[in-house]
Amino acid sequence: MPDEIWGKSGTNWFKLKSSNGSVFTYKDIRVRLSHNSGALSAFVSSPAMELNAVRAKWRHQEAPLVKIFGDHWERSYGDLQWTLNYIMKKCPWYMMINDGISTTGYGVKTGCNTICWWALTGNSIELVMDTASGGVGVQLGQRELHAADIITTKSAHGESAFATTQRFCKTMCPNPRLTQKPVYGINDWYFAYGNNSAELIKQITGLMTDLATDTGNRPFSVIDAGWATYSPLLPGDGGFMDDFSKPNEKFGDMTKMADDIKKLGMQPGLWTRALCAKHDDPKTLLLPSIPGRDDPKSPILDPTIAENTARVKHNISLYKQWGYKLVKHDYTTYDIMGKWGFQMTDTLTAPGWSFYDKTKTTAEIMNELYGAIREAADDMYVIGCNTVSHLSAGVFELNRIGDDTSGKQWERTRKMGVNTLGFRIPQHNAFYATDADCVGLTNDIPWEKNKQWMQLVAESGTPLFVSPDPAALHEEQKAFIKLSFTQAAKVQPTGEPLDWMNNQLPAKWKLNGREVDFEW
Repeated sequence: MPDEIWGKSGTNWFKLKSSNGSVFTYKDIRVRLSHNSGALSAFVSSPAMELNAVRAKWRHQEAPLVKIFGDHWERSYGDLQWTLNYIMKKCPWYMMINDGISTTGYGVKTGCNTICWWALTGNSIELVMDTASGGVGVQLGQRELHAADIITTKSAHGESAFATTQRFCKTMCPNPRLTQKPVYGINDWYFAYGNNSAELIKQITGLMTDLATDTGNRPFSVIDAGWATYSPLLPGDGGFMDDFSKPNEKFGDMTKMADDIKKLGMQPGLWTRALCAKHDDPKTLLLPSIPGRDDPKSPILDPTIAENTARVKHNISLYKQWGYKLVKHDYTTYDIMGKWGFQMTDTLTAPGWSFYDKTKTTAEIMNELYGAIREAADDMYVIGCNTVSHLSAGVFELNRIGDDTSGKQWERTRKMGVNTLGFRIPQHNAFYATDADCVGLTNDIPWEKNKQWMQLVAESGTPLFVSPDPAALHEEQKAFIKLSFTQAAKVQPTGEPLDWMNNQLPAKWKLNGREVDFEW
């Protein structure tokens, strides 16, 4: 049990009092804690006051010179690391502490109804459970909110920090939804960057099909942004489109497009942006304007309005009817919060705004949106991109775990790709299949660098996607892609970054039982 419980309403923090150590109160706010199957479950009530957050605090003296490591809110941004600078560093969702001998983990189970972060101070461990609804406190009314299930672990004798983190991830997510077979294939984004077409998709699918030799597990050809109807306010912009139920003239019949990909020997996949509103949607359907979400040309649907949820579900189910086997949905965290994860420092979103439904926390609203996508997708595989990692786990089979790699700048792939995979690979097949993003195979990136990145992903056991510019496909590249596809198509041991505790860009890896050194 924690030593202290604090609550926040509006901008004010206040301390709750307890007579028995398990129920804490302040006015009509009540926090109830109970042990449940190895977890400490937190339940919160606040019938009258809006509730922005609950903070639990445990007295704790940590040995000097410990290192800590935490996760990210959604995607990571090349900034994950084990660090000695731990005082009040926010560790979203879980925090691992290593003293050079053993590793301790503190976390919350996936799928919880609050957005959580941990911190270590000089004399305490703290957990903040954010109960906000948009930029204001949630109005719970008479219901009790199951805020989070808090769990901990400690490494066994001789267990590495990586093995402890990997095991802890499996404890945090007891029921992951995993793919039946490893997922791999191609994606057009990192050479086309939205300037795609049906003909281009068929061209690269045809070029790459013969490089995939596993007839029992065919690769995916994922059509990325640029296929849907353009907004008249943003002509030619594939990132924000007007109607994701209708293709533009470059693609035409999307059922035929899916069939063409199948005939060429791959499984069709499709990218979408679930909360894009149409340019002429009434304002009553939209989220309010806030910093980061204030471009009138890019209106965003409020996910708490039933009509909007129905639209999202209609579009996702339509892709299945068209014949697609995988859907990649993007931007939901940014569209809801108006911030990228690396901007969520002082606050997760701008203060003062609210959803149409003010009675649910932001985490609950995201959970319901993800659940709607999952239901509509049926047996299609779903890749979450810019989704909240801890809420995606157990719902989607795959998650894009980092910010974009690049087909233009190696430094970006190095930062976003290598760091992401190195520090989030413990989540692989524990939360979902961890997609560290594509190999942008173009003439702008040195082949000797891309070759290493492709090798790491292909042998790590995680999903491999290649963005192959036809102009950069020569015999050497084709031969290596063929080898990489052969590896990525089969189940392999999860790769382990051997120098991750001292290197933000892990260069020494254990892959398939052998040590491999990379020069990033």
